[in-house]
Amino acid sequence: LALPQRSPFNLQKIEDGHLNNSLGSPVQADVYFPRLIVPFCGHIKGGMRPGKKILVMGIVDLNPESFGISLTCGESEDPPADVAIELKAVFTERQFVRNSCVAGEWGEEQSSIPYFPFIPDQPFRVEILCEHPRFRIFVDGHQLFDFYHRIETLSAIDTIKINGDLQLTKLG
Repeated sequence: LALPQRSPFNLQKIEDGHLNNSLGSPVQADVYFPRLIVPFCGHIKGGMRPGKKILVMGIVDLNPESFGISLTCGESEDPPADVAIELKAVFTERQFVRNSCVAGEWGEEQSSIPYFPFIPDQPFRVEILCEHPRFRIFVDGHQLFDFYHRIETLSAIDTIKINGDLQLTKLG
């Protein structure tokens, strides 16, 4: 009994979450994420840099209070890692607030938005585009706001953390 031949271009999923082609060489994604379980913590390969984009796709829970997406400098809890940007959707107040924490000090919270883009039990797509002076935040393809960098060394921003009332469907 002959087994079907595999094309050398077919990608196969293997157990550790990396993709391998049939020649055995790993196919590296720019951002490596294991499983999409909330609360989620993943590594951003090479850190942030101008032109790099982080994509978070998910579905808001049916009765949400809030959810958060943070880009941090490592995973350390004690002392806490610097937070380059923390985005928090607060449903009771229909706010999408953002802030940063440098050397244990939280900065001034920003909350003005033209509209609240998240709907319970509905999918969403958040894109965080890193530019030279700022992060530019898009929700479902619409630019919502800019957040100017408070951490100078963009490459140190190498971790994404997601928690709260949502299910993750895709990260990239």
